Amino acid sequence: MSSYTLVIVESPAKAKTIEKYLGKNYRVLSSIGHVRDLPKSNKDAVDIEAGFIPRYIISPGKGKVIDGLKAAAKKADEVLLASDPDREGEAIAWHVAELIKDVNPNLKRVAFNEITEAAVKEAIAHPRDLDINLKEAQEARRVLDRLVGYDLSGLIWKKVRYGLSAGRVQSPALRIVMEREREIRAFIPEDYFNLTAHTKAKGMEIPFLCTEEPREKTEAERIKAVGEKASWVITDLKETETKRVPRPPFTTSTLQQTASTRLGFSPSRTMGAAQKLYEAGHITYMRTDSPNLSAVAQKQILALLHADFGESYVQPHTYKSKSKSAQEAHEAVRPTNFAKRSVGSTGDQKALYELIWRRAVASQMADATIKRSKLITNITDSKEEIPDFAVNGSRVVFDGWLKVDTQARGEDTEVPKLAIGDAVTIQSVAIEAKQTQPPNRYTEAGLIKELEKRGIGRPSTYASIMKTITDRGYVLKEGRTLIPTDTGDVVSSFLEKHFLEYISDTFTSEMEDNLDQIAEGNRTYLKTLTEFYLPFQKDVASKADIEKITNLGPGPKQFPCPECGSDMIIKLGRSGTFLSCNRFPDCTGARIIDGSEMKPDAPLGQDPETKLDVFVLNGKFGPYVQLGETPEKVKGKKQAAPKRASLPAGTKPEDVTLEAALKYLTLPRELGPHPKTAEPIVANTGQYGPYLAHAGDFRSLKGKDDPYTITFKRALEIYAEPKQTRKGEKLLKELGINPLTRKMVNVFESKSGRYLKKGFKRISIPDEVSTEDITIEVAIDLLKQG
Repeated sequence: MSSYTLVIVESPAKAKTIEKYLGKNYRVLSSIGHVRDLPKSNKDAVDIEAGFIPRYIISPGKGKVIDGLKAAAKKADEVLLASDPDREGEAIAWHVAELIKDVNPNLKRVAFNEITEAAVKEAIAHPRDLDINLKEAQEARRVLDRLVGYDLSGLIWKKVRYGLSAGRVQSPALRIVMEREREIRAFIPEDYFNLTAHTKAKGMEIPFLCTEEPREKTEAERIKAVGEKASWVITDLKETETKRVPRPPFTTSTLQQTASTRLGFSPSRTMGAAQKLYEAGHITYMRTDSPNLSAVAQKQILALLHADFGESYVQPHTYKSKSKSAQEAHEAVRPTNFAKRSVGSTGDQKALYELIWRRAVASQMADATIKRSKLITNITDSKEEIPDFAVNGSRVVFDGWLKVDTQARGEDTEVPKLAIGDAVTIQSVAIEAKQTQPPNRYTEAGLIKELEKRGIGRPSTYASIMKTITDRGYVLKEGRTLIPTDTGDVVSSFLEKHFLEYISDTFTSEMEDNLDQIAEGNRTYLKTLTEFYLPFQKDVASKADIEKITNLGPGPKQFPCPECGSDMIIKLGRSGTFLSCNRFPDCTGARIIDGSEMKPDAPLGQDPETKLDVFVLNGKFGPYVQLGETPEKVKGKKQAAPKRASLPAGTKPEDVTLEAALKYLTLPRELGPHPKTAEPIVANTGQYGPYLAHAGDFRSLKGKDDPYTITFKRALEIYAEPKQTRKGEKLLKELGINPLTRKMVNVFESKSGRYLKKGFKRISIPDEVSTEDITIEVAIDLLKQG
């Protein structure tokens, strides 16, 4: 290729799609995400005195990528930077430009909201300069998050516990979760009673529900007694017609919320599938807070509706963003071609695409007409009065947009066809005791909705906020519900006490507005950083002498110190909260948070060979045996860990004898080197039972095979058998040993696509890389990038 235009995008999959649309005079390469970032260590990451200048470094594993881009740029007539159409994309383009401008200064920026041939060619025909305002808005967010996180986390390490963290946006999100949790804790339930009149009329059994909920049992029993003695009649019939208007096309937040409630997807799972659909050219850019549709998209939908459903179902709608500043792409998440009803290479992608297609198409359809009915009955022949009883119904008269978005429809419930004055026969009045319920905890979808309502975060940040507060151990996910942990409670309480201004809704929302103003060119980077950071830095410094949080409040009076009888206090340890004697360190009495006593670990006995004590202990991954005592930590000095071994599955700590413990301590057993790799095969046991391990390839031991007696020969037989994978997972290819980690590398596939494994993390394989082309070298590069 003697002369060409180089187009640089950030994703290999995106590069593959764009390449199909451009001719032989173009070459499309990928930066594979960011090429530069702040160093992980905060030291020298930002030069504050020089004006908050970030000191970027080449991202790990990107050296070869940059060399390839430079070499291609040197030979190109022109370089077009075509990363995503938002601040993050602008920043990636700027970083790439900074690295290659010396070899080719002829650099331009192109941006498109969808990866279709028309959109790409239109963008290529109208290149522009880099938007430094957008780049500085992203840079300001990155620097702010680094400075806030580093300063607050450093203080929390000193005053609460080592290893904890705080963040400019994650901490307000955690505070919102904790505020709801405190509401739940403070909630006092009240009794009330539901009454149901079971009746018969015209051969139908009809349950009528009392329109009032008595708080007193005596009043409920009075209504029941009066009702069961009297005659009943239909006193009123109310019918109303209402309209249900279609919902706007998806923004990032509404897509994440709906995918959570309908598909059970986490925000990160939703965005992962959406990213693939976008890169393949199937949907528009997925980070947006605008529900607007382009004129071209609207025409596509209207033509489809006329053809498939007829004139009565067509009703064009225009939607506008409720956001004060739609900071990302300026169109909703929608299909690029509405003629395609189903696309995607995985189950996740297909399900998400269908959701997006239905929502966008339904948004241009006629309102649904719903008839709501209410049938009311009461007694007729009693001197005493009781409340009305009613039965409600609704049915769809005209389905409109619900014809496409069927999951939004709900079920029709018809009321019996009775008229005013018709008699109903009372069979019984049932009383059901109830209690008022506290507010629900947030789900991920609910928390994203709340963050958006309060102006905290932006489309590009919602998924990472959810992931951060979960990964940090500040909330646990039970199903879809977010439950704050003891650690999350303590961290949030500390920040609310000492830094409430900086994690408040107002401050966080105003900071987002400031970043928006930088993007619009109405505010400077330096002014924003200076006005925030200098006062913030002083506030953090002023807290240097506050006492370390060791006391989280008094413990329950019914649990005195087991050693001296004094009151207990609640403290935070690495495994959560516990009860400690308020005389500590003079008294070391302690209890588990449920009140049961913590006792010092007594040894089972001594190992005859080493003369060291043998203990049964409990740790993060369950009970285990240990040879020798745990050494005390010495600052700056790494201590050798004592030999440990997990208990076999199903073994209770109290049942372990010295003989059994010494047997467990013979593990792990090295059986010999595998003849193909020369890597050792090891027999061991863990929390999921006994297993063999070889270069990261684990095989469960079952039946008569046990780790204490299994032979090398038997181990080779097991490794000669095909590997059993997880349900829904398929082993596609064995690649060999990674020379850097000495672990086996394999290619797997599930409904979410193809991937490599890095610990418990999955590293997706780009669509353009075929399974046949994946070598150990290609895999190592992908693992580094992951």
